[in-house]
Formats: sequence, structure tokens, C-alpha cells
Amino acid sequence: MNITLGTEDWWKGAVVYQIYPRSFADSDGDGIGDIPGITSKLDYLSDLGVDVLWLSPVYKSPQDDNGYDISDYQDIDPLFGTLDQMRELIEQTHQRGMKLVMDLVVNHTSDEHAWFIESASSKDNPKRDWYIWRDPRDGAEPNNWQSAFSGPAWRFDERTGQYFLHIFSSKQPDLNWENPDVREAVYAMMRWWLEQGVDGFRMDVINLISKEPGLPDGDGGSFHPNGPRMHEFLQEMNRNVLRDRGLITVGEMPGCSVEDARLYTDPSRHELNMVFTFEHMGLDVLPGGQKWDLKPLELTDLKQNLNAWQKGLESVGWNSLYWNNHDQPRIVSRWGNDAEHRVASAKAFGTVLHLMHGTPYVYQGEEFGMTNAHFTALEQYRDLEALNWAAEATGQGRPLESILASLAVKSRDNARTPVQWDSGPQAGFTTGDPWISVNSNCAEINAEAAVADPESVWHHYRALIGLRHTHAVVVNGDFNLLWPEDPQLFAYQRGLDGQTLTVVANLSNQPAELPEAVAGEAILGSPASSLGPWEAFVTLS
Repeated sequence: MNITLGTEDWWKGAVVYQIYPRSFADSDGDGIGDIPGITSKLDYLSDLGVDVLWLSPVYKSPQDDNGYDISDYQDIDPLFGTLDQMRELIEQTHQRGMKLVMDLVVNHTSDEHAWFIESASSKDNPKRDWYIWRDPRDGAEPNNWQSAFSGPAWRFDERTGQYFLHIFSSKQPDLNWENPDVREAVYAMMRWWLEQGVDGFRMDVINLISKEPGLPDGDGGSFHPNGPRMHEFLQEMNRNVLRDRGLITVGEMPGCSVEDARLYTDPSRHELNMVFTFEHMGLDVLPGGQKWDLKPLELTDLKQNLNAWQKGLESVGWNSLYWNNHDQPRIVSRWGNDAEHRVASAKAFGTVLHLMHGTPYVYQGEEFGMTNAHFTALEQYRDLEALNWAAEATGQGRPLESILASLAVKSRDNARTPVQWDSGPQAGFTTGDPWISVNSNCAEINAEAAVADPESVWHHYRALIGLRHTHAVVVNGDFNLLWPEDPQLFAYQRGLDGQTLTVVANLSNQPAELPEAVAGEAILGSPASSLGPWEAFVTLS
């Protein structure tokens, strides 16, 4: 790898690759991806050029929410392998010059975690205050908060006569971060993983750990992200665990504004390196609606939003850059064209993302243009969020056709179908029956075919990663949006030490005329005054 920045901020020149282990590669034929499967693909990832692997949770878990409900933070779920296999994966990753990041899920645990079992056993148990328990209010829930997975965010416990808070599934009780013993237990666990050799943490919904004092009712049942002690908790975590170790840290933060992110990622405040914003992911939702209430994306809205984040964090803090992850549908299907322009639109979105200011994240299969699942029946879906919403929407009288239309666009299962390694049975993912159906387009769209084709999405991503590793202007240049009102073209310039990188992409199904000429030598694509559908180019001057 050609990351030449100082040891503390090496991640600015890095590219992160997210692995969703359940769907990545299955080594033992049980239909579920596993840790040895990941290890078997390290050379493929090294050839792509990525620097960091981020693993979604492989901890011991009842798998109510696909591993984001953790019952033991310091053990591996047998579905995925063993601790020794995890240590081998870390070692093999390091041998190839890559780093490995664990998913840190500490807003909540599983209700089968030993901490919660103790906490629920009686009101006077020493761990009772490790979770958030409240008496009923007028015989019902303590407040009006709604779970992110539908229904109230409270579950009544018959044994002790109180409710516990669960912002997500009722099997995911929220930890009480007000309790210093909870915080120290989390920090001790993090230090243990660093001793195993991991290189940082992606922190799941980390800005929910500080709750509003008194847990007041929220507008529409919302549960107040970015609570009053957030910065205190993150600074304490940094001081106790993260400081001066050369780690990479990213906080997943729903409801986080540019102004919030400036505080969270300002190096002088010693909190996090970067955050995941959600704002651009909500631009195809009807105003005031849920994620399922669809509207077409306006490119001018996307440009305005990303420009605000680019400029807002340019002088203070750092951006994370992503289109895809395990919670989002595939970008080539969502905002691209996954039919006649699949390859071109996947390349165009990759070009726009990777050359902005920040650290890019690639989600498994994105690098060769995997598409949404194209499921047509409710029985094909597996995701808790999707199934809960479908049941709720059915109860409200929404037609099945409308429900399936929304799920086809937005379900998290779109990102979770098995990685399509080759054109063989089950796309080379497993020799058994996969836990979720393999996409039917795997004969055409797969990694083996992409690696063999020099014009593929895979080789384009490899080139984009190479540009970040070899051109300082990509890492540290300033950002200036071009032609903000153009409804087809996403174009911008990066500038550093007299050098200018210009990126122009036609993100539409129609040809587009450039408003003005673009100078410089072509370093990717073919500069022209008129671009075909989903065509993009990059120049350097």
C-alpha cells in the first residue's frame, strides 16, 4: 500500500472495504458465510487495493438482528467460526499489508447477554442499573418512544414489573451509559480486542448512547440522538482506549448534522476520526415520510447535500464517503441504471464518490456492480426491519403490491444477498443452501468475470483506489462543486499546491452537454464536450 501519511492519520489516504460475513463466503457448506471464507478471499481484496477490512459483527449472538444483538463481546459465534480462526484472519490480513476493523455495538446488547440476564433477575441485582428500567406510566409504556424496528421502544418484564428500553429489537435492550461501570466494561472489552490485533472500530449507532435526562416524550415518538453527554462519553472512550494507537474510528450517527460532525471529528477534541452521515441517504424519501415512502432522487439535491458536507468538514474534521453498506440498497439499482447501463452507472457513481474529500467505503460486491435482489415475494425477505414493517403496513391496509414495491427498492436484504463469486452453483458462495437466495443475475454479474474483463467495474474501482494512493490532491485537496444547478452532471474540482483534479460524471440516462470546457490531462475516462449516459472522466492539470 502507498499510504505515506503520518502514522496517526494514515486512514486519510485509505480505502475501507466492508464485509458482511454472513453473505461473503461460506467455507463449510452450511449456507452461511464465515471467517475462514473471508480468509480465503484476502488475496482478492489485496489485489483490489483496499487498505482496511471492516467486519460486520461476528460475535456470539442469537442472531435476532443478524449479529447486531450480541450475547458475548469476547467470543465468536459458532456460525462464523472460532476465536482462533479470528486471530488467524487478523494475522493474515496484516501479512498482506491491510488492517482490520471490528464493528462495535455498544448502544445495546442481546437480552441473552450475561449482563442483561443478571440485570433482569431482580430490582436489587448489582447490574440492574446497567440497562434502562422504568416503572409503567399510567399502566403503559414510560414514554412515547418508538422502536426503529416498529412498535414501542419498551418491553414489559413480568418478573420485576418494570419496562426496559430497546430502541431497536425487543431482544436488544439499551445499555445505561450513565453508569460508569458500564462504560468501563465496554472500554475493557475494546482494549481486549486491540490486544488481539484489531486496528480500529466502526461504532454502531454510537450517537444514541447518551439519552435525554428524564427520557421525555419525543416528537412523533423519536428518541433524541446526540444526547447531552455524547462528547463527554466519546472523549472518555478516546482517553481510556483509543488515544495514540494509530487506529481508525468511525461512528455511525443517524440524525447527525454537519455542525455535529465538525465537533465529533475535530482532531483537537479527541473523539472520532469520522462519522457516517445519513442525510444523503434520505433524499429519495417523501418529506416527513419513512424510508419506505419513495420519491425520485433529484441530482441537484444530492449535489447540494454532499457539497455541504464537503465544505463543512474541509477545514475541521473528516468525511466518510459511501453509497452502499449492509443497511442500504445497492446504489446501481437505487440511483443508477442496473439494466442496460449497469456497468457505466456503477463506474460513474464510483468515480464521483472515490475522488471526493474523505475516506471511501466499498461494500462487498459493489466493486463489480452487484444489484438489488429483485425479490418478488414477501417470503424471500429475511430482514427483521423489513418483515416488521410489512406486517405493520399490512395491518394498516396497505396493499401487498405497494409493500413489495417499497421493499424491492429499499429493503436491507438488497445488500445482503450472497456475494457472487462466479457463475457456478450458488454463485460460488456456498456448496449448500444459502441462508438467503442468491441473486438470479449471478451468471452474468460475478467477481470472476469482472476480474477477467479489463473494462469491468472491478478494474475501474481498482484504478480509483490507485488514484487515492498516488495523488496527494485526492487525499488533501480542497473541494469545489461545479455547475450545481445542472440536473444531469455531477462535477467538481479538487485543488492542492497548484494542481487541479477535475471530475465530471453524467448521472443520467440521457446524453449531457458540458457547460464549459475542462482543462487537463485525462487520467481516467475520455474527456469530451458531450457525455453519453452515465459516462465519466477525470483530468489532472
